[in-house]
Amino acid sequence: MLLLSAYPVAGWLGSTIPRGSGENDQSAEVTIMVETNGTHTGVVVPVANAVKDWRETFPSAARPRPQDGQLPTHLGIGWGEREVFLNVAEWSDLKLATAARIALDGGEPLMRVSPYVRPMPSASYRPLTISAANYRRLVKRIEASLPRLAPGEQRQELRASYTADAYYPALGTYTLLHTCNSWVGDMLAAGGIEMGAWTPFAGGVTKWIPVPGASADLAI
Repeated sequence: MLLLSAYPVAGWLGSTIPRGSGENDQSAEVTIMVETNGTHTGVVVPVANAVKDWRETFPSAARPRPQDGQLPTHLGIGWGEREVFLNVAEWSDLKLATAARIALDGGEPLMRVSPYVRPMPSASYRPLTISAANYRRLVKRIEASLPRLAPGEQRQELRASYTADAYYPALGTYTLLHTCNSWVGDMLAAGGIEMGAWTPFAGGVTKWIPVPGASADLAI
């Protein structure tokens, strides 16, 4: 019981301690987004630019979206627990036994890749523009969470209840200390974005990312 009450307090404190930004005076060249549904966060990146073509990493990024046949312009990339990603469409579907297993023993991770077409900035999709050098660092850090493939090997792709999304095996272990949101915090910090030292909750990530102003240009 003490652990349950201490964990959210520790998460709030950890997310309040800043990690320094690496941007300095570098020019802002690549627009990314931080997406959130209030519980889970992810990093939204362009499908391809001069730094990285994600179609070379995720086969699903090169295919039209099943819901409308459009090719994605952006990808939402998140990291999370395998059983939750594949079998829990709504939080009401999460079984107590599953939650207890993850809390006590950890879980196997997957990377979820969601296809978007010109996502509009909002409180749920918060844009940031960073330098090409820091975007390259962000890309490298995301790729470090994926297993290396042998020459000619195809990356395994899984599907779940969200049929537009694709899921790929990832590295690491999902635990109370290393959650989907702390993974996002680590990725953003690698990209030179000021972020909390430990961000196990979505709010710990998003409190560092401003909501776009109503007068801002919303087209990216």
